[in-house]
Amino acid sequence: MNNSNLNLLVEEKRSLLKHFAGKFTTDPDEKEDLIQETLIRALKSIDDFIKHPKLMSWLYVIMKNVYINQYRKAKRTNDIHETYIGLEAYNTTESNKGENKFVSDDIEKAMCNLSEENYQIFQLFLEGYKYHEIASYFGMPEGTIKTRIHMTRKKLQKQLKVYQLK
Repeated sequence: MNNSNLNLLVEEKRSLLKHFAGKFTTDPDEKEDLIQETLIRALKSIDDFIKHPKLMSWLYVIMKNVYINQYRKAKRTNDIHETYIGLEAYNTTESNKGENKFVSDDIEKAMCNLSEENYQIFQLFLEGYKYHEIASYFGMPEGTIKTRIHMTRKKLQKQLKVYQLK
């Protein structure tokens, strides 16, 4: 399939995707982001996208998973903010911004010591992607991804042992 045929197929399905996105959100910007992310993920599997017998069902499942992942990520962020905002109310001391800079620099340095592929895998994991999503993105078995994330966490814990709470 050439690019023009693919563009026609995408434009043809875009109005239906907009309708699907309306089931998840009413915000026009969020709808557009949801449609774009769905198409990006679908186009990563271009062969499945073109040949899939139930194309719209497949796209709907992709869109639903994208929405769920975004919701989970936002919920985790809100939970973290609520936890730390609650802690700040009880904190009567000033934080040392210089110390925070050192900690941040040490974490960044430890992350830079990872191989490029392990760094990317761990970064996707931190962003809230599921193991199977990371595995399909890298074309690896899910078990390999789990092992790499586990080993990366252990390596980072070892390098940042000085910051562990006792």
